Amino acid sequence: MTSPLSPASVVTRLRAAGCVFAEDEARLLVSAARTPDHLTAMVERRASGLPLEHVLGWAEFCGLRVAVDAGVFVPRRRTEFLVRRAVALASEVSRPLVVVDLCCGSGAVGLALATELAPVELHAADVDPAAVRCARRNLAGTGHVHEGDLYEPLPAELRGRVGVLAANVPYVPTGEVALLPAEAREHEARVALDGGADGLDLVRRAAAEAPAWLIPGGHLLVETSERQAPLAAAAFDDAGLLPRVVTSEEEHATVVTGTRPS
Repeated sequence: MTSPLSPASVVTRLRAAGCVFAEDEARLLVSAARTPDHLTAMVERRASGLPLEHVLGWAEFCGLRVAVDAGVFVPRRRTEFLVRRAVALASEVSRPLVVVDLCCGSGAVGLALATELAPVELHAADVDPAAVRCARRNLAGTGHVHEGDLYEPLPAELRGRVGVLAANVPYVPTGEVALLPAEAREHEARVALDGGADGLDLVRRAAAEAPAWLIPGGHLLVETSERQAPLAAAAFDDAGLLPRVVTSEEEHATVVTGTRPS
């Protein structure tokens, strides 16, 4: 019978596998393990390259524990900046507030916004069936989750009623997907990563259709890289939205917002 792994041996195994935050990850794995064998299995899955969040089955996002199933996009900490920007802008929007989370993945952004802005009417959508199943678990009792491409699955009665539209669309250029860390490249759906030739295909599509869904004074928010932001802002302007680029140096995050003129 194999001896139980000690916390120190877990750290050693994770370090040997190249985990940069081995001590922090070890604490999470040890606390989540139901039995010594379960701990051993989790450590080996993590050491093999599976994202920590997929091993644990959850990710922390905006202080919330969000379920993340295998293959589903792991919510990034930098995207918390998008949530904070959306919360700030929501104060300018009339109530009752309708919030939409496009390309929702696990539903983390929608869940965080619903928690911060309650009461809201929340709708989320994603094209990936695995993400939709995961989001329905996270948003059960909180919002409605629809399966389909961008706005296509949203109820028609939402047109002209949305106050905050968070579209965390993929923005990695196709040619750079192969350069992503293996955790993302091998374990997350490509549709959640690949944003087309310059990474902005979905950004442009989200911007072009947003005015039909937003209320006057409503806001569209997307995350991009800093170098993509000028082109994203131009796409917002072309769509008739008033663009603004905001960057957080601390979180290495850039958010482009577009406001439908009042």
